[in-house]
Amino acid sequence: MRVSCAIAFIVTLAACGANPFGAESDERPPNFLVLFVDDLGWTDLGCYGSDFYETPNIDQLAMDGVRFSHGYAACTVCSPTRAALLTGLYPGRTHVTDWIPGHQRPKALLRPPNWTMKLEHHHTTLAEALGAAGYRTAHVGKWHLMPRLEPEVMMDFAPERHGFERNIAGNEWGAPGSYFHPYERPDRKMYPLPPGGAEGDYLTDRLTNEALAILDDYRDEPFLLYFPYYTVHTPIQAKPEDLQRFESRVDPAKRHRNPAYAAMLTALDRSVGRLRAKLDELGIAERTVIVFTGDNGGLDRRDRDGRMGNPTENEPLRAGKGSAYEGGVRTPTIYFWPGVTPSGVVSDEPVITVDVYPTVLDIAGVEGDAAHNASVDGVSLAGILRDPDTQLGREAIYWHYPHYHAGGATPYSAIRDGDWRLVHFYEDGRTELYNLAEDVGEERDMVSERPDKAEDLLAKLDAWRSEVGAQEPLPNPDAE
Repeated sequence: MRVSCAIAFIVTLAACGANPFGAESDERPPNFLVLFVDDLGWTDLGCYGSDFYETPNIDQLAMDGVRFSHGYAACTVCSPTRAALLTGLYPGRTHVTDWIPGHQRPKALLRPPNWTMKLEHHHTTLAEALGAAGYRTAHVGKWHLMPRLEPEVMMDFAPERHGFERNIAGNEWGAPGSYFHPYERPDRKMYPLPPGGAEGDYLTDRLTNEALAILDDYRDEPFLLYFPYYTVHTPIQAKPEDLQRFESRVDPAKRHRNPAYAAMLTALDRSVGRLRAKLDELGIAERTVIVFTGDNGGLDRRDRDGRMGNPTENEPLRAGKGSAYEGGVRTPTIYFWPGVTPSGVVSDEPVITVDVYPTVLDIAGVEGDAAHNASVDGVSLAGILRDPDTQLGREAIYWHYPHYHAGGATPYSAIRDGDWRLVHFYEDGRTELYNLAEDVGEERDMVSERPDKAEDLLAKLDAWRSEVGAQEPLPNPDAE
């Protein structure tokens, strides 16, 4: 990771209330716009092969930057991946291993470990690292890293306590009560939001408006704007005018055919277009790095007989969110570093959520907290963004999910090493082995054909679990 020689000076000035970069300085560090989409499936975008959904603004972002064909979320569900993005640490290391508060399966064969249902303060977040170097910071959208406890305890883990100067709509909930004003239901409130709004207002549009206002405010200083969208998570609700357009175009022969989901993606795409237009309007587009990715795979409950669930379809990948397979963790991933990334590049290098943290700090020239960074699991992608032929030299990437999920997962860990992916299941100790270059749909388990490869990968997986202190599921005395 590159270290700025001026960091001590910068931090001192920032502590004194001065702008260490200068409002008009051409030398000021780059801004960062991190767009994080909920439940975004790997094929949900035009640039990733959708045959029905329309995402021209996101497709243009991919054309302007580097699109990763093997982009992965750090977990098959949301909260662990969110912690991974903000800290650069695998869920197995933070022990934030399930969505908060997770499913309860009192009669299952195994019970989950005593996992962590919050983002703990001993981690240094991306916002804290950049804030200490003089950056303005803001969070807009879904947080879902707070324990559901009494308010005074819960709010100690809100975005404002993790380095964000501003927080719009970041709370304990993983989904809105509704996408329409006032965005709630009796048991679920949407907060904090500035006053205003009227019947018919749409949440994705409203949060985009708030993000645009922050860009106006932060225009003269380096900033991190972290925008984790609530969309395209359930409830599947779309603006009537967008829904009507897609309802008339459904084709049963196509892979994607959910008009409401298509309309939600259109609202997302419109948001991305508005944000980029605002950067252009403010004259800061050329100094703003954009990261776009998702928190887990698409919500596809398609079973092995091919019957399609809702709301999307991850084919050719197997299964979806909450599963142990590629459909649960592969997601669109795009990086755009203006003036650096060559346009229209597709990289086949496997990358994962934990890479966001070191990449942003590397580009910013900020080291962050040395003790925290010593255990960061991600690697900087800055070299690939400069030269897409660069090889990371990373041996493998890993997943750890000691839980059950309605998407099909039983407790498992997994490793991807080159073209090979091995999944280890805790209930019965079995492993499955797939060659993704030949079988991206994970249909042919090759354990019996390549026991040597399975043994090698399982040994690496076991060593990794030990190194990060991953918590294993426990026997359940009440199992039936």
